[in-house]
Amino acid sequence: MKQTIFREYDIRGIADTELLDPGVELLGQALGTYIQRKTGKNINLGRDCRLSGDRLANALRKGLLASGCNVTELGVVPTPITYFSAVHMKSDGAVMITGSHNPSEYNGFKTVCGSGTLHGQAIQEVYQMIQARDFLTGAGSNATVDIVTPYVDDVSQHFNFARRIKVVVDAGNGTGGPAFSRILKRMNCDVQEMFFEMDGRFPNHHPDPTVPENLKQLSTAVREFGADLGIAFDGDADRIGAVDETGTPIYGDMLLFIYAREILSRKPGATFIGEVKCSQVLYDELTKLGGNAIMYKTGHSLIKAKMKEEHAELAGEMSGHMFFADRYYGYDDALYAACRLMEIVAASGKPLSAQLDGLPKMVSTPELRVDCSDDTKFDVVARVAAYFRSRRKIVEVDGARVIFPKGWGLVRASNTQPVLVMRFEAESEALLKEYRDEMEEVLKQELGGILVASQ
Repeated sequence: MKQTIFREYDIRGIADTELLDPGVELLGQALGTYIQRKTGKNINLGRDCRLSGDRLANALRKGLLASGCNVTELGVVPTPITYFSAVHMKSDGAVMITGSHNPSEYNGFKTVCGSGTLHGQAIQEVYQMIQARDFLTGAGSNATVDIVTPYVDDVSQHFNFARRIKVVVDAGNGTGGPAFSRILKRMNCDVQEMFFEMDGRFPNHHPDPTVPENLKQLSTAVREFGADLGIAFDGDADRIGAVDETGTPIYGDMLLFIYAREILSRKPGATFIGEVKCSQVLYDELTKLGGNAIMYKTGHSLIKAKMKEEHAELAGEMSGHMFFADRYYGYDDALYAACRLMEIVAASGKPLSAQLDGLPKMVSTPELRVDCSDDTKFDVVARVAAYFRSRRKIVEVDGARVIFPKGWGLVRASNTQPVLVMRFEAESEALLKEYRDEMEEVLKQELGGILVASQ
């Protein structure tokens, strides 16, 4: 396995060329060894519906068993149900095989160890264990369990909507559909289900709700159904997307604001964590409401660790990862987040768009991606930061967030793909263009004169 697939907060690559069976078996031995040395040998194993999932599960299981682990098979489930299994079963660890929101040819591994997920240096330690063949050996055991039923029971018990609402849900042919369908049957709602059948080829659209193009079918259905809101999931259902009753996308930072404001109504002074791509409006408005809003790095494992450090009630990302410690377990669960959003809309008596009434009107871009190799992307961002450091105020918690008089622009290296991620916000379209042009000109020079940004 190439070291470049051992990323900041998961292990991910192209399944048929970078995740071959012998390497995955060694990975299983290393993860099994790591978790046993930290917590114990009872490990749960789940996978998403990608076509490579069965093969990877078989290879990883062999490695886990060879290290002496007791493996409990969860089958094909959303990532948050794998997280739930670790809490519900009091397991020592869990591994989720998933390509998340990436194209269908990708797959990867998210690992729970104790009460946290592996990230940063811990993932590099696993790579070094493989290189050194530093493994425990033993005769592990294998069992299966139905974890979906206790999960559905657990989530459903939290909700009793104040009024009946209409909602359209697009599961994107990922793993979220079957479990969420069972939850919806217990909710006070009229629902239209879209693409709830699991299909690892993702035939209807790519399951990434941060890309507006992927929400077009949902937006149309919401308008035709007369729904109060629309909800979308990514491939493994740990990220939520949403559109209001007009079909207009509501980005992750504004969803975070909606959730946080409701929590502040019950828990004054609560702490919330957003990431560097989030709107400044989020931080300013939560501060005005008496909340403690902290800007931090992008990445689900990093965010979860920061939540524990700050005792935050909620954290969220532009990508739609929402982490509820308030009334929940602190991990990112799009199915649970969808129920929370439906609950807020039901209690308000108003559609989703009304939840943002009165906020300052800013103009912003979605996340923009620029191809840049894994070998060079961090160096490119460092050079852009060096350029602006002597010219403008910048925030360097993750990449370079350049502060302009009436807005900001960001460039950071993705931890999951060979791309740079940009986002811009300003008080007007003209200023947005001005700030974007200034940053893109600098970035273009660092990329050798060519810059093609896409959503």
